[in-house]
Amino acid sequence: MTLCQLFLQPDAAYACISELGELGIVQFRDLNPNVNSFQRKFVNEVRRCEEMERKLRFLETEIKKDELPIYDPEDNPDAPKPREMIDLEATFEKLDHELKEINTNADALLRNFNELTELKHNLQMTQGFFDEAQAHPVGVLEDMAGEREIELGGQTTATAGMKLGFITGVIPRERMVTFERMLWRVCRGNVFVKQADIPDLIEDPLTGEKVHKTVFVVFFQGEQLKNRVQKICEGFRANIYPCPENPHERRELAMGVMTRLDDLTVVLSQTQDHRQRVLAATSRNLRTWQIKVKKIKAIYHTMNMFNNDVARKCFIAECWAPVSELDRIQLALRKGSEASGGGTVSSVLNRMITREQPPTHHKLNKFTQGFQNLVDAYGVATYREINPMPFVLITFPFLFAVMFGDAGHGLIVSVFALWMVIKERSLKDKWRTQEVWTIFFGGRYIILLMGLFSIYTGLIYNDVFSKSLNIFGSSWRVKFGDEILNRRDIDTVQLEPTPYNYSGTREYQQMYSGTPYPFGLDPIWQVSENKITFTNSVKMKFAIIIGIIQMGFGVFLSLWNHLHFNHRYAIYLEFLPQIIFLACIFFYLIILIFYKWTHFDGLVSTQAPSLLIQLINMILLSYPTEPESSRTFYSGQRGVQTALIIFAVICIPWMLLGKPIYRIIMNKRRANYSTVTNHTENAEHEIDEQTHENESTKKVEMSEVWVEQGIHTIEYFLGCISHTASYLRLWALSLAHAQLSEVLWQMVLHIGLSTNGYAGSILTFLVFMPWSCLTVFILLLMEGLSAFLHALRLHWVEFQSKFYKGEGYPFIPFSFRLLLDEVPIEG
Repeated sequence: MTLCQLFLQPDAAYACISELGELGIVQFRDLNPNVNSFQRKFVNEVRRCEEMERKLRFLETEIKKDELPIYDPEDNPDAPKPREMIDLEATFEKLDHELKEINTNADALLRNFNELTELKHNLQMTQGFFDEAQAHPVGVLEDMAGEREIELGGQTTATAGMKLGFITGVIPRERMVTFERMLWRVCRGNVFVKQADIPDLIEDPLTGEKVHKTVFVVFFQGEQLKNRVQKICEGFRANIYPCPENPHERRELAMGVMTRLDDLTVVLSQTQDHRQRVLAATSRNLRTWQIKVKKIKAIYHTMNMFNNDVARKCFIAECWAPVSELDRIQLALRKGSEASGGGTVSSVLNRMITREQPPTHHKLNKFTQGFQNLVDAYGVATYREINPMPFVLITFPFLFAVMFGDAGHGLIVSVFALWMVIKERSLKDKWRTQEVWTIFFGGRYIILLMGLFSIYTGLIYNDVFSKSLNIFGSSWRVKFGDEILNRRDIDTVQLEPTPYNYSGTREYQQMYSGTPYPFGLDPIWQVSENKITFTNSVKMKFAIIIGIIQMGFGVFLSLWNHLHFNHRYAIYLEFLPQIIFLACIFFYLIILIFYKWTHFDGLVSTQAPSLLIQLINMILLSYPTEPESSRTFYSGQRGVQTALIIFAVICIPWMLLGKPIYRIIMNKRRANYSTVTNHTENAEHEIDEQTHENESTKKVEMSEVWVEQGIHTIEYFLGCISHTASYLRLWALSLAHAQLSEVLWQMVLHIGLSTNGYAGSILTFLVFMPWSCLTVFILLLMEGLSAFLHALRLHWVEFQSKFYKGEGYPFIPFSFRLLLDEVPIEG
């Protein structure tokens, strides 16, 4: 990476930045950090872009409301020229105004149509009430008299010749009961209510929602009751409609309503067709317009970071760029200058010399991006520091699989990840707003490798949904008397090292033709009583071996960093004591594990020394005289282990004191050189003052060096022990996953499989769904997430801490592709 300075002519700046955005390999620096967003040169252009984005969002909302398809452009449109921005604004303003006018007119017409629809139902059902009243002239009066008599406690009043007034309207059906009760209480029973439900759903003129409604007619006498009824109708938000008393007028009003409804239906249909045509034409260009506006806004947002040199009449920009891409940047600048009209002075690219740390840039693809995100979540690599991602790409899914080892579960995970990989184009934007789905989709290649590695380790463990596959036939035999019976002839066998299996001497192997199981764990362990004892021992040792090898590899990677940064002193004062300490204790432990596996067969396995006791004796330099505790792997073991411990102990002060002493020596050399130089140039009193300042500064720096080196030394040597123990989580989670899988099989699916006959088939069908659901949610999701987090911790803490500082910052180029795919531009 290099820091570059750009000199851009004002007329060509826009086109040059557009070409660099298409290229996407330049990260600009803000040269106006103390200027707020409202005081920058192109703030008006950014605001205009935001206004265009607002109008485009409105158009998109209207298109989605009508469920019209939005077409993606076939190719990526270029950023429009500045003068085209005026045409885009005019187009968007015209569409925005036209669509808002259509919506306003349509809303008014629809509101009128809904009111007329309610009036139509109101007139129809009110006419039915009056027809009933004409058929029974005194029916209504008698009903009112009866209600009034109940209200007055049996007293009656004359009702003959009484003229009644009425109010008709429409009210939501769920409010009708409360409405009647309120009328009864407020009017003291002096009103008579008739109602009829409208069979169809009616769209409310105010809210636009389709609801069930009821037509009502309230009969009353006197202006006082009329006022009360009207207020109650207003309180319940009932729509009151006029209803003439004359039947002839009611018929004419109904006919007029029907005519107006027919006319409104035609007008609404034409309005909707016009709206559809406008939106359909807009949907074809909407995505293209959005891309163009985003590019314009991004260009002006970037140009706001430039310095405007009034004297030179140019813009000055600074940017980070890869050295290997400078030729392409120069070509893009020339292309931009030519596209802007070809001024007399072309844009100039000048490389700058700086001590500032450049951003960290990694060349990635969609396969490696997910693994790089895991590393960057810990910390972005310091510039030119070794990137752990190529190694994490293999070790991360492998450590996950060691804890998740089940071929059946790994197959399900692999199929799910493979589906996401194959359908990635169609799935990319389908559920983009779903955060959980975005996380899964972004790590699809990680999940795929985790599933494939889980299949491999599951076959090594011979574990498929907690069951073993007997592909090659078991190599274990049990002798009863003079016969050797195959394990298939008995239900359970106690597997102990005996001379009758393949782990015996060569004579026994030739006698009984014993050969190891070709691949993975022998399936006979599935039915053994000491299965957990055996598998725990093996998995625990494998976890220790894997952990120590990975930590040692991390220490060797630190050597790469020392060589690259030319820190020769760190090789002798940090790398060597670290690797010697690790080798003297932990590499030696690996050698003892393999020695025990290869030199103690079934005949003498009970005489093998304990690895834990041997390690404790080695650390304490204490070798008991008891026969069981005094066993050794080889002759001269005590002397070798004593020498290794001495070398390991020497490494502690070596690492603790080496770097500070080296810094003291280097500071003295610099001070002597500075004293000689100052003596020839300055007066004697100035030399004393300078020496005093150097000494005080030196003391502060050296105190920080001593503290830092002490912390680093304690962290490493204690960390070697704690990190080695931390790798035992590989064994612990593998045991937990296997046991949970076996419990689900025995407690759920085994119930159906162990039942004979048709009942067993039905029961298996019934228990399969609970078993599969529990497998997916507990073993795949919960256990998978647990194994993922533990594998992540092993890489961040145990592996990367040996060589990786992660004190850099990422290279984020100005790229239209990133802008459109991932990063929204903020105003």
